[in-house]
Amino acid sequence: MNVTIIGTGYVGLTTGVALAYLGNRVTCLDVDEKKLDALRAGKAPIYEPFLEEMLALARENLLFSSSYPESMPSADIVFIAVGTPSAAGGAPDLTYLRAAAEGVGGNLGEGFTVVINKSTVPIGSGNWVETLVADAYASARREKPDGRFAVASNPEFLREGSGLHDTLYPDRIVIGSDSKRALEMLHALYKPIVEQTFAAPNFLPRPEELAAVPLITADLASAELIKYAANAFLALKISYINEIAQLAEKVGADIAQVAKGIGLDSRIGTRFLQAGIGWGGSCFGKDTSALTATAYEYGLSMPIVRAAREMNSMQRGRVVEKLLGELKILKGRTVGLLGLAFKAQTDDLRDAPALDIARQLLERGAKVKVHDPVASNRARAENPGLGVAYCGSAEEVFAESDAVVLATEWPEYRELAWEDLKASMRHPFVLDGRNFLDKERLQKAGYQYVGFGR
Repeated sequence: MNVTIIGTGYVGLTTGVALAYLGNRVTCLDVDEKKLDALRAGKAPIYEPFLEEMLALARENLLFSSSYPESMPSADIVFIAVGTPSAAGGAPDLTYLRAAAEGVGGNLGEGFTVVINKSTVPIGSGNWVETLVADAYASARREKPDGRFAVASNPEFLREGSGLHDTLYPDRIVIGSDSKRALEMLHALYKPIVEQTFAAPNFLPRPEELAAVPLITADLASAELIKYAANAFLALKISYINEIAQLAEKVGADIAQVAKGIGLDSRIGTRFLQAGIGWGGSCFGKDTSALTATAYEYGLSMPIVRAAREMNSMQRGRVVEKLLGELKILKGRTVGLLGLAFKAQTDDLRDAPALDIARQLLERGAKVKVHDPVASNRARAENPGLGVAYCGSAEEVFAESDAVVLATEWPEYRELAWEDLKASMRHPFVLDGRNFLDKERLQKAGYQYVGFGR
């Protein structure tokens, strides 16, 4: 099929490259010419494992453009994958979505086109996008677009750091539309993934147990709500285990053992039960905020979702509390942060806990040294004047520090020569913000080790 992807962020680029690898002719549309030039040269503008390798495999089926007239007329399927950042009050800012929908409507071709909301959008946005596309078409053509297009929702469930894996081998695919023809086209588009009939890339082997992928068909509103409900539930699991971790500290329990004990219950599951400094990134905070904002419009308060947000915010402040408990005074102290990205295997800094923690420490008069194996350059560019000292190596973070905080669970931090680094610190105190490090090893090496709920 001919596919156009509007937006080359994490979702749009990953989706486009994967669909091109599967044999579709894909045009990635973006207004950022610098980003497009990099993509044409085979360079990924974001850090995502295997993305450049997949770009190389799929390049014959890929075109990068900033032109709606060039990208739209031949498209059978159009994915809108633009940003929907939070606006004042928590509701999403739909400026980019509106511009994309109008660009689609003003440049539709002569055939039938399925217009898909891939961005996380408020419930009811499918109907709104349909109106925008129709109005733009009518304005450009001086006629109604009768039967020219249909709108569908196809929410993404990608984890940054494993986006390509999750695209080719997803837990499920959800499509929502009131158009039978649109649903049939999306079934055809996703058939190779649903049936797992494609040849797996060498660097992304197919999971041995995966024979087929469930495909769920729903109406527009249900598909839109599935996305919000899923992310809110995952955020809730993390906030819940962090709340239990607080009690574990009080009663002398180990939250890692508690999480394993409850997670092996098949009704609960082991994933998203890791206590620590909480969630960040572009999805959970924005989507839970949007969900509560939508509920408010209907007179609902969503107290459980609100509580999850409040608990997560508290976790970042608990880092400062734990440092104060050990160091007593932060003014004039030097604190090192290992990791800046909101999670490992990405350079995404949106709502990153490490940046929030750094600001809180700086406000209290501490000197902050930071390191991240991939996100440091992005942090410098996106946070000018932050006031932290960027270190070229993780080892530099330890030198003359009064405490080191593990903020991102990069595997290389676990493998550091901890025994040798202790001597370079003024005070050998390690705060493990992800319960990721080897507690026994660090204690044996002479560190004062503190985690969350341990």
